Amino acid sequence: MNPRRIYSTNNDNYVHLKVTDLTHSMDFYIDLLGFKIELVYEDHKAAHLSTGSHNYLLALETWFAQHLPQSDSQGMDIFHSIIQYPTRKNLATVYLNLKTAAYPLLDAIDLGVSEIIYLEDPDGNSLELCWDRPKKEKSKQPKGILNRSSHPLDLKDLLRAL
Repeated sequence: MNPRRIYSTNNDNYVHLKVTDLTHSMDFYIDLLGFKIELVYEDHKAAHLSTGSHNYLLALETWFAQHLPQSDSQGMDIFHSIIQYPTRKNLATVYLNLKTAAYPLLDAIDLGVSEIIYLEDPDGNSLELCWDRPKKEKSKQPKGILNRSSHPLDLKDLLRAL
């Protein structure tokens, strides 16, 4: 269930997020999304999380929330962070975790080339959870152009991947 990678829409390889309650945020990212603890600072004001196969990819930091002025609703020029899962089964496992916890989703779409679930973490940080179809499974239009038509993701079908 481990994420393959996480990145912000500004193409960083890791993401630092402001959170208000470290324990609550760690529960969300570890129990629901599949991250692993890499390091928790002794003063419990920050944690680094990983996918288990990389150095830390996600930093949850409360001191930013405590000591910096409140940011606008769009945050620090990051529209959302993308968490990419290596398989459809991994994404389905995360969706089942979210569904079991009755965690609200913003949207779920199938782009033809990938399946995406949009939601916000407990602090309102916008997230995109995705799985990219293998090249051979991506539908193409005439002349070999990838079909990127958007339609609602069939979440029941996603669960069949389990």
